[in-house]
Amino acid sequence: METSRSRSVFLDIGLRELNGFRVRKRPFFLDSELICTEIAGVAVEHDGIRTPPLAVSFCKSSRNSQLFAVSDEDGHVSLFNSSKKFASSSTHQENTENARFRDWIAHYNAVFDISWIKGDSCLLTASGDQTIKVWDVEENKCTGVLIGHTGTVKSMCPHPTNSDLLVSGSRDGCFALWDLRCKSSSYKEEFCINSTGMVKGAHLSPLSKRIRRRKAASSSITSVLYLKDEITIATAGAPDSALKFWDTRKLKVPFVQASPQSDPTNTKEKGSHGVVSLSQDSSGTSLTASCKDNRIYLYNTLQLDKGPVQSFSGCRIDSFFVRTMISPDGEYVLSGSSDGNAYIWQVNKPQVDPIILKGHDFEVTAVDWSQSEIGKVATASDDFTVRLWNVENNRCSNANAAASASRVKRRVIALSNIEAQERLEMNRETESPQKHSSPDNNQSMPIIRTPESQKKKTSSSSSLSSSEEDVICEKTPETAFNSPSSVLNPPSSVKRRTIRDYFLVTP
Repeated sequence: METSRSRSVFLDIGLRELNGFRVRKRPFFLDSELICTEIAGVAVEHDGIRTPPLAVSFCKSSRNSQLFAVSDEDGHVSLFNSSKKFASSSTHQENTENARFRDWIAHYNAVFDISWIKGDSCLLTASGDQTIKVWDVEENKCTGVLIGHTGTVKSMCPHPTNSDLLVSGSRDGCFALWDLRCKSSSYKEEFCINSTGMVKGAHLSPLSKRIRRRKAASSSITSVLYLKDEITIATAGAPDSALKFWDTRKLKVPFVQASPQSDPTNTKEKGSHGVVSLSQDSSGTSLTASCKDNRIYLYNTLQLDKGPVQSFSGCRIDSFFVRTMISPDGEYVLSGSSDGNAYIWQVNKPQVDPIILKGHDFEVTAVDWSQSEIGKVATASDDFTVRLWNVENNRCSNANAAASASRVKRRVIALSNIEAQERLEMNRETESPQKHSSPDNNQSMPIIRTPESQKKKTSSSSSLSSSEEDVICEKTPETAFNSPSSVLNPPSSVKRRTIRDYFLVTP
């Protein structure tokens, strides 16, 4: 009986190794879904006159993460404090009086895009008057005017590390590079700045080559991005679904293109596949492009030649004012919609239905994520309001609570074991004190120390050996190359500075 039982056990183990061990699948819990709650809504109005907002942007630094700016169709820029307490019974006008702390006329035309620079001390505004202005927020004055475009400036993006550099895209079909340190002339106490480089006709459609009158309208650049590698610029236009990537050191032609279609210049579907907006996460690896075909495409910047890796659907994009933003951590995609709602997708679950943020009455245009306050988003709509939302994941919150509880439990158990071991050693010393101090005992007894004394010993030994290690590291170049600092900052011979290195470029 024992032999047959042992054989059956070994047989089961062998079958498990060959066929695998079946594990019952975990059910999908409802608490793993996102929960979105509206915090408050503010009205965009000036002297009792309401105007539709066009852009919204949170401050980038953590100390000002609660502040956000809103630009509108009348050329005003307003600053709000989202940390104010909003009563549930308050109206949007009352919330505006409570949260808005600054408001001024930036342009005498619509302001289509805004961006914070220089540690949130300055604000860039792109307008329909064909200029970009630099505003000192603390002193509330204009410090520079960027001139050179011949059409409405639709989009702009500052350099990821140097706030004096930026790129802009316009309806004139050009994108331009700017350096705020190059001030050429002054007019009415405002410094005028000319572009340091400009590419014309970056996104020409086939019809624009035949019909010159429609060239300016059909070749409009809708969105631009300065990628995190500090060298590459991404541009998108209204004519087609092509994304073009340019090297700032050689702006004659793009070094790579990406598109969800095999032929992005197909004239039969050109009107339905124009790119509306671009966005990237904080690492620069993921890039989103929202198109007029009511889909949002996700690209990997290191594998652009393979096309989009994922796509998201569910929203409605009827105009070039609807924008999309990927979260800073690259986990979620937030988009406005022409149906009056905002949508949030999980990047790792593209087939799952998005979470719908309901509350607006008309088309939701501009959206933005807070860079520091995780889960806080803002949506702007043609219903003359900007609304704040809080996005939470119950599974993450429950997991964090369980993890913290388990850590506390483990900590208590560990401390009790240490105390028990110390007491056991103390009892042994009291029972046989002569045995430990006997000179005839040739065996070396282990030295028992308390955790405090052990920390002192390790700290002293590490301090004594640090100088010796420094000398060794200086003498051996291999250790310097394999050190953690060299991994983060590799030598120029092995360092890839741009995504251009991943593609074969013809000279």
